[in-house]
Amino acid sequence: MEAQGKRGLEDVAARARAASHVLGSLSREAKDAALVEIARELEVQRLRILEANREDKRAARDANLSSSLQKRLNLEGDKFETLLQGISDVVKVADPVGRATLATELDEGLDLYRVTCPIGVLCIIFESRPEAAVQIASLAIKSSNAVILKGGKEALRSNMALVAAFRVALDRAGLPADAVQLVSTREDIHELLQLDRYIDLVIPRGSNQLVRSVMDSTKIPVMGHADGICSVYVDRDADLERAVHVVVDSKTQYTAACNAAETLLVHADCVETMLPVIGEALMAAGVKLHADADSLPFLPPSCTVPATEEDFVKEYLGLEMAVKVVQDVQAAIEHINLCGSQHTDAIVTENGATAELFMQGVGSAGVFHNASTRFADGFRFGFGAEVGVSTNRIHARGPVGLEGLVIYKYRLHGHGQCVKDYGIGAGMRAYKHRKIRLMGDDPRAPRLDAPPASICVGVGVGGGGNVYFAMDRHVHHLSSRADMWRLASWLAGN
Repeated sequence: MEAQGKRGLEDVAARARAASHVLGSLSREAKDAALVEIARELEVQRLRILEANREDKRAARDANLSSSLQKRLNLEGDKFETLLQGISDVVKVADPVGRATLATELDEGLDLYRVTCPIGVLCIIFESRPEAAVQIASLAIKSSNAVILKGGKEALRSNMALVAAFRVALDRAGLPADAVQLVSTREDIHELLQLDRYIDLVIPRGSNQLVRSVMDSTKIPVMGHADGICSVYVDRDADLERAVHVVVDSKTQYTAACNAAETLLVHADCVETMLPVIGEALMAAGVKLHADADSLPFLPPSCTVPATEEDFVKEYLGLEMAVKVVQDVQAAIEHINLCGSQHTDAIVTENGATAELFMQGVGSAGVFHNASTRFADGFRFGFGAEVGVSTNRIHARGPVGLEGLVIYKYRLHGHGQCVKDYGIGAGMRAYKHRKIRLMGDDPRAPRLDAPPASICVGVGVGGGGNVYFAMDRHVHHLSSRADMWRLASWLAGN
């Protein structure tokens, strides 16, 4: 795929904008059907996709690229099955679009709703993991957003094959193929970042340098995914066996991930009793340790070197880890807030008060108690997949799934009311500002705080165990057990 030039890239962005208008009015059923078709097409084209992936891996080996990068490139084996499963999981997740998050009766016959809606057009710059293209594009379709993708150049052949399959499936499902597009060069991205007329949000997944470069180059809002300098703090009240499991898993389960731990902090009171055991376990896993002066004597000499200051602000993405002794939990919090990347950090302790202090004091997007940092993942959180990890202090933090890809609009339904009729004095109307209780989160659903204006026609169970009821000539989906209880209560009271 060649660099397309300014006019060509403007056309890419304009077509994405047009596609976003179509996606914004689609039903959940139409989007889910398209995702099922996409999974089917990826299966049909599996051999072609994997051959493109092998070409990328051969080129990476020939270029002597890092082992961690080569590992990220792989799509074979379980990776491809996980890729397909990720699409199925997105299908199962509720539609994030069209949900009422606020409902207020301003006055009789004047109702205000805050309703979720798609962002519009996303431009997402991601690393060398080609399966990220599938995760991102699936979430974009489900959230009714168009997306322009720019993957790592090392995965270009894989990404081209994956996106080609996406576009075939979208066209077959009756959706615009331009809802998912791929660009290939840094020059393309530089030009796209100037197109704030068409693109609504940029999400760069990568280093702080990449995120900063993007922020400095565009007027488009940026949701940054920076380095993953994650820490595990072993408190003096930690269970030793639990600490060993959490530390080793956080570091070694998949070292190339941004949620892998890069720093181990240990309370001074348990250095002699716990650190040697943790160190032996890390050595057995092949980890090289960069130890400060206080921890150095308690770690295996064969795998340990003295640490420098830079070692505690480094994302290793491999079998290396910095180790530091701290005096208490407050010192651990201060170190993480100073040296970490606000991604994910964990504490291992049996003391609930200490854990609460840590989780309140650490400013990261994810703070875990007695659990591996590797759980910081949209798939593991039940989001279906993730478009990236945001370390920004904005509406979407941590693994960004569907809910991070919608914004909202205000809908006001009236009967000819005018502002001039409201105020203080004789003959003026006053605002009620009364909360509207809805059946579920669909703004079209019946109100639970109003007398019944019609008869409930029936309640039934559809495919996948979904429960529906008919009222006012409309069919409503009950999305949760709480909705069912509300319906039962409403029927009993009316």
